[in-house]
Formats: sequence, structure tokens, C-alpha cells
Amino acid sequence: MEEIIFPNQIRMYRRLRGKSMQELADYINVSLSAISKIEKGYRRVDQEQLIRFAEFLDCPIQNLFVNEQSSQHEVVMAWRREQERRSKLNERNGLKTLGAGLRQIRTEKNMTLIEVAENANMTLSVYHRIEMGQREVSEKEMKNLAKALKMPLDELRAQIKELDEKGSLEEIIQRNDAKYKFLSTPRGAVSSFETDIKDNKDISVYGIAGNNGNIIVDFDEEVKKTACPCPLRNRKDAYAINLCTKRLGNLLTPRSILFVDPYEPVGTGDIAIYYESENEAKVISIRENDEGQLYGVRWLPDEKIALDNDDLKKLHRVVFIKL
Repeated sequence: MEEIIFPNQIRMYRRLRGKSMQELADYINVSLSAISKIEKGYRRVDQEQLIRFAEFLDCPIQNLFVNEQSSQHEVVMAWRREQERRSKLNERNGLKTLGAGLRQIRTEKNMTLIEVAENANMTLSVYHRIEMGQREVSEKEMKNLAKALKMPLDELRAQIKELDEKGSLEEIIQRNDAKYKFLSTPRGAVSSFETDIKDNKDISVYGIAGNNGNIIVDFDEEVKKTACPCPLRNRKDAYAINLCTKRLGNLLTPRSILFVDPYEPVGTGDIAIYYESENEAKVISIRENDEGQLYGVRWLPDEKIALDNDDLKKLHRVVFIKL
């Protein structure tokens, strides 16, 4: 999923490391102008780029985000104002209704996010943001979406309008709002997790340290329970993993808890649990080569993990992280 880092602490860490904007631009493979806009919070950053920022700056990912515990109050308030502005803009534009309608129709047709995204000639992250009601859609994109869903454009619009008038989309919109609130709250703030999980059920946490940085996952032996994030509370197959490995380097803190949905599609830039066997797993960062094939990455030491079509079925996507 793409996200706005607004504002961020990339410039601060770059200066602390004594690195120039050009060095950072070369590493991320974007223009100098793009780095300037990213540091000012004016340009989107996808998950893969975010991981590369953390690698280059040798700091945990969460340190790049504004944090109520360590960031200036004015910076935190700017973050909140931007999120509120974007939410109101999306609501005025009817994007939430459109996204919820697309999701409902896609579900009824038993199609996956990946199927619709590919058939509409979109990246998975772009289509996911459309369903979340966080991205505007051009007329050409609407035509592509209608084609991907195998229905005329007029029929697609009419069906979404009918679903909205019946009140069928309200629950989806509320779930999307809860998920967006969770993702858009400044990392490290108490409200980013604790206030969103009030009155929610617990979720089982598994995983003990294995050999070579692997994690032993025995679903008959939970390590503990933790509060379940709102968007996962109705997903009976969701579970959590202790990050009892240092093979992701400084990307995440050692005591992080990874919340996993085995049925969420995995794409470039995601963090995923890769099961080598029934009970032994690796935590990997997903990358894509020039041929469009996905592979996994771990560090300390560096390790590239080839993934064929059968391996992709062994990947469980990490959808939330409690730091």
C-alpha cells in the first residue's frame, strides 16, 4: 500500500548520517527533486522505497515516521491536520462509497485484489488504495475497472449507487475508516494501537527463536495473547508472530509483534512470513526483479530467497506491526 509520510524525519536522519540528498536519491533510484519533495512530505512513498530509506539511513522504519513520544508537538499536529484534510476531501468526493462498492462487487464475483488490479492494468497498491477510498479515479481507470469486473461501466456505476442507497456499503466504509485511522496515526503514539483496540478480542501470538534466524511456529502452543487490531477482529484466520529474529536488521525493533493475514495478497515491498516447512518460517522483505518475479530478502548476513509459484502459496502477509 502506498502511503503519505507527512511529515517525516528522513532529512533529520540523513543529516545525522552525514549523507547528501544526491547520495540518497541515487540509492533510492529517484531524482534529486523527488527526494526534496519526499523529505518535505509532498510526495508519496511506497513500502519498498520506505524499506530502502531505512536501509540507507541505518535506522528502524518506525523512526522515519512522526512520533508523539519523540517528535515536536507542531510536527505531530501537522500530521493530524493533513490526515483530517485528506479524509474530508475523500468523503466529499464520494471516494469512500466508490471504494466500498468496488470491494463489495469484487467479493460477490469471488475475485481477488490481484486479479482486478492486473485486469485493470493497475499496480496492487494503487487498486488497494482505491478500494480503501483513498485515491481518486479517472474516467479511463473507471472503464478499466469495469472491464476487469466484467461488466459495462454504466452497470458498474448503477450497481454501486444501488448498494449505497440500500445501506449495504456502510459496514465496509466503517472498516476501511478504522484501518486507515490505524495506518495513518503517527507511529509510536499510544493512540496508534491502544485506543483502536479498546473492547476488541485478543489474538494469539506464536513463535520462538529457531536456527539461522528462523522462527518456530507451533499453532498448538501459543506464546501469549495480545489485543487484536480493529480491522482484523473479524478475520478468524488472522494470527500474530513474535519478532524473535534479527534477520531483518534494523527495520523493526526486536520486541515487535507482527499481525498476519494468510489470505491477504503479498506484493512488492511487503513483509511476509515464509513457511519453509509446516512449523518453521522466515520473516522476509518482498522484492521484485527486472522480470517481474518476486523474491525474498533477509540481512545479517545478506540472503536472497528465490520464490517460485508454489513458494508464493507459502507466504502469509504481515498487515500490521505493533512496535
